[in-house]
Amino acid sequence: MSRKIIAVNAGPRMGWNTETLITEASRGAESAGAEIKRYDLYRLEKYTGCISCFGCKKEQFKGHCICRDGLTPVLDDIREADGLIIGSSNYLSELTASFRAIYERLVFQNLTYNMEKPCCNSHPIPVLLIMTSNAPEHSYLPLIQNYQNTLSRFVGPTEVLISGDTLQLKDYSRTDWPWTMFNPAEKEKRHQEVFPEECRKVFEKGAALLK
Repeated sequence: MSRKIIAVNAGPRMGWNTETLITEASRGAESAGAEIKRYDLYRLEKYTGCISCFGCKKEQFKGHCICRDGLTPVLDDIREADGLIIGSSNYLSELTASFRAIYERLVFQNLTYNMEKPCCNSHPIPVLLIMTSNAPEHSYLPLIQNYQNTLSRFVGPTEVLISGDTLQLKDYSRTDWPWTMFNPAEKEKRHQEVFPEECRKVFEKGAALLK
């Protein structure tokens, strides 16, 4: 029986950097025999982040977010999965609002506020966290390390891949978007030379997720 990995795209742009890397990681996991179930958060029914109802702190709901909305089937599937691939672009020095919503509810349901046993997750699973950004990779290392540490503690052992200085547009010369901050030639060069290598690396990380 094949093992199941949930792939979660917390970026809004289909066919671009975040979605491409999630797809490559999923292909890697499939090559190792995993079954992939994919969610694109920007295409789900309405949902929110944690609403602090504390329902998950009651003994009968321990480890289960009781808020019912568009994220409920995603959280339910992750709880029963053998691994998680999740990716987000970086907006304004943070991961997307959609990522934050699922992150809050994924982590908080397992936080007990109990000193003796702070985490009630009885089924830790490996996690691959992917972040893309138009800034260099090193710009957000502390941010990603914080997410990595928290996910490792409350969801399962977490690997990360950061893709920085990404190509955002096919044509930076458009007069309706006079972006003078970037060097289009350098962006394109990196996309042609470095991004394929990142796709290869994330494929390998996906393939190794269940080892």
